[in-house]
Amino acid sequence: MGRKIVFFDIDGTLLDEQKQLPPSTIEAIRRLKQAGVYVAIATGRAPFMFEHVRCQLGIDSFVSFNGQYVVFEGNVLYKQPLRREKLRALMEEAHQNGHPLVFMDAEKMRASVDDHPHIHVSMGSLKFAHPPVDPLYYENKDIYQALLFCRAEEEAPYVRNYPEFRFVRWHDVSTDVLPAGGSKAEGIRLMIEKLGIGKEDVYAFGDGLNDIEMLSFVGTGVAMGNAHEEVKRVADFVTKPVAEEGIWHGLKQLQLLP
Repeated sequence: MGRKIVFFDIDGTLLDEQKQLPPSTIEAIRRLKQAGVYVAIATGRAPFMFEHVRCQLGIDSFVSFNGQYVVFEGNVLYKQPLRREKLRALMEEAHQNGHPLVFMDAEKMRASVDDHPHIHVSMGSLKFAHPPVDPLYYENKDIYQALLFCRAEEEAPYVRNYPEFRFVRWHDVSTDVLPAGGSKAEGIRLMIEKLGIGKEDVYAFGDGLNDIEMLSFVGTGVAMGNAHEEVKRVADFVTKPVAEEGIWHGLKQLQLLP
């Protein structure tokens, strides 16, 4: 029998509403690895934003930035930064509209303006502070994901004007900016090809809109009980909410835990 691999989203999947790892999740991941199953993270977060989660769970493989930066057992397999000249155009247009950005590379993040309420509230929901300001940070760094701070009803002109980018909303006042075609599913495809694992042996757990492609792509997609309804519709199986031992329950139902 070939090896299996399970990908876990972070926010709302591994972490509960208080951004804590439930004890049952920690134990489930430990047993999963003990059973010889590969365990990986698939997240919209930058690597520096979930290092504490990886360390606590002992996970060295991940798809980050919604697919733009892929690492297996500590080695970078793939990276795809955003186009610098298009980022510059986006920032200029966004600033005219009063919409700031945050730029993220693999090590850190920087904001295009200081002390903006949208940045405070959305980053605060992830338990992160408003990043330091450097509006030209993108000029000398490989930026794998940007955050554009605007409301959903203000997003359409950006989608229309920047076909090179894909916009995925994660907060009432913030949307991820990715390369067109970028997704967790694409990052997972690259990793499993490298490992020689067939899709039938690939599982994924998620709850957010940026998990839809991932859950549709893998052999078995599991939506958390607290997931968006759209996510539940594409999943093969819906487990309990994260705070109700959802990871443990889901892995047991899939017979992946001994």
